[in-house]
Amino acid sequence: MKKFFEYNWQVRDEWFEWCNQLTHDELIKERQGGVGSFLHTLFHITEVEFSWIRAIEGKEDRPFHFEDFKTLPEVQSLSNELRIENAAFLQKDLLAIKDEFVTVVWDEQSYSVEDILHHIIAHEIHHVGQLSIWARDIERSPVPANFIGRKLGLSSDSVK
Repeated sequence: MKKFFEYNWQVRDEWFEWCNQLTHDELIKERQGGVGSFLHTLFHITEVEFSWIRAIEGKEDRPFHFEDFKTLPEVQSLSNELRIENAAFLQKDLLAIKDEFVTVVWDEQSYSVEDILHHIIAHEIHHVGQLSIWARDIERSPVPANFIGRKLGLSSDSVK
């Protein structure tokens, strides 16, 4: 499971780099589906991952608001900052806690840690698919989504 987090982080970093070719107006332009724009989607996947992991750890939610992150460098900096805490969590023995249940402030149900971790991974992959569609809509090649061929293995290099 840890490799899928690293995969998502690599792909997210590649999307940040890819987005450098867009104007600010293209980055924030509302698009069909998802949360609406390239920039907002990158913010959203960053914030959601962080919130769920904090919930697993029993920490208070620390919500971030898109209105406070208006540029690509600001969202990328947030991603890098939050990844440090997320990566530290992933160094724990996840098998030992996978069957524990967590309740979050934004939902009435409880979920197993294992299900939450799977949700976080699938959530980002889903939104990356939306980014890929939007890239093709503006006649640009998207970031490759291949898992095979990537150098993965949670390390200090994966945390910026």
